[in-house]
Amino acid sequence: MRVAICYPPFKSEKGVALLTQNRQFQWFSRPTYIFPVVPATAATMLKKEGHEVLFLDGIAGGLSDGEFETRLASFRPELVVLETKTPVVKRHWRWIDAHAGGGFKTALVGDHVTALPEESMEACRVDYILTGGDWDFLLKNLVASGGDPAKFEPGIWYRDGGETKNTGRFKLDHDLNSAPWIDRDLVNWRLYAEKNGNFRRTPGTYIMSGRDCWHAKCTFCSWTTLYPTYRTRDPVDVVDEIEMLVDRYGVKEIMDDSGSLPVGRWLETFCAELVKRGLPKRLRIDCNMRFGRLGFEDYKMMRKAGFRLVLFGVESANQTTLDRFVKALKVEDVEKGCEWAHKAGLDVHLTFMFGHAWEGPSEVANTVRFARRLLAKGWASTLQCTLTIPYPGTPLFRELKASGGLATLDWDEYDMRRAVTKTPLVSEDEIKKAIRDVYRGFLQPMALLRRLTSTRTLFDFSFYYRGVRSLLGHLLDFKAQS
Repeated sequence: MRVAICYPPFKSEKGVALLTQNRQFQWFSRPTYIFPVVPATAATMLKKEGHEVLFLDGIAGGLSDGEFETRLASFRPELVVLETKTPVVKRHWRWIDAHAGGGFKTALVGDHVTALPEESMEACRVDYILTGGDWDFLLKNLVASGGDPAKFEPGIWYRDGGETKNTGRFKLDHDLNSAPWIDRDLVNWRLYAEKNGNFRRTPGTYIMSGRDCWHAKCTFCSWTTLYPTYRTRDPVDVVDEIEMLVDRYGVKEIMDDSGSLPVGRWLETFCAELVKRGLPKRLRIDCNMRFGRLGFEDYKMMRKAGFRLVLFGVESANQTTLDRFVKALKVEDVEKGCEWAHKAGLDVHLTFMFGHAWEGPSEVANTVRFARRLLAKGWASTLQCTLTIPYPGTPLFRELKASGGLATLDWDEYDMRRAVTKTPLVSEDEIKKAIRDVYRGFLQPMALLRRLTSTRTLFDFSFYYRGVRSLLGHLLDFKAQS
């Protein structure tokens, strides 16, 4: 079968669509492209099964509508697969309807359609919806089945005449070790290798050692919708893939985009294998992590194994908010963890969210002060702020919808350009000002001094230069409403 996995280009005055990001969507004033691990795995799976595959990212490729359509038409697909998210799902509905009857079938995947599959089946003429996070395995099954519903795995929605049917709730019982290493050439990996704020050294790329987070309880996270069950790959196999990426492609930095990198014995084996092969001399590794599980000695082990950057989700400096989000985290754990990781020689990246329905001016100001203090101390190297977006399928969405706490159900508005959560205690402009105040924390005298004294190489200079440009972009992303 001829299968195209596509990201049609979206033109918007809001900026460039960050659609391949695992957990959220945002329009960026300054383009950022994140390597789409699961879609790339899906493409590789199909190719290894003998199918013809086109991986066509019109966004990262900077294609015009005409260029995208020409390339797609010349491939003559039989099935087109679109990964979608809440803020662009309506655009995908229109694209599907505009191409209905064009000689190919269509499938939608992602967290939004996993949460609301019937909505998309009713809203457009899509043929299939593959729910859950293992949609790469489901796509392989769908193609192998020849369209016979009797052979479909659980989690597939389809049309039978004029009736919508499905095979039940998706399962996460696929063995991640059975998935092939991604064919980086097939999926044009270099489109995502440079324009990424996480990479200090380029070219960089992404892998995933696990799906997705071993905590998997945060009420705001859309990927708990996709991955309520955590699974990992074999750590030695992951190191084998990393070594191949370094040897074959000259990769200098790798981001492991598992929601939380595996810890315990897995992490010990992984780090020991990296050291044994001498890989810390050749590349740097970044990862997502949670506070409260690792100590100072663990961070030292990671630094010795070549880790450079560790990303943590903080969300708020107020304990009440952390508890409501089921973060299983104390505010003091954040400061202690940042200090340990920094002293071990790691760069610390923090994420904060603003616009929580129950927080007032004092709580917002507390988070701003906390974030700026960590920057000034040097315990946080970089950080990112976003608006609270309650995505469909999450407990936070259900809670706010039931209480009348959502300002709109227009999915176009769920793109972080406006607050969709009602915040009766603080205005939207005040929330955006707080975000800008956090970003301006990079310009504090102590933060600037630490940045200057830590600049040692051309890699550092280039990284900080890109960081300044990103900072200016983020200030534009969260400008006040006109």
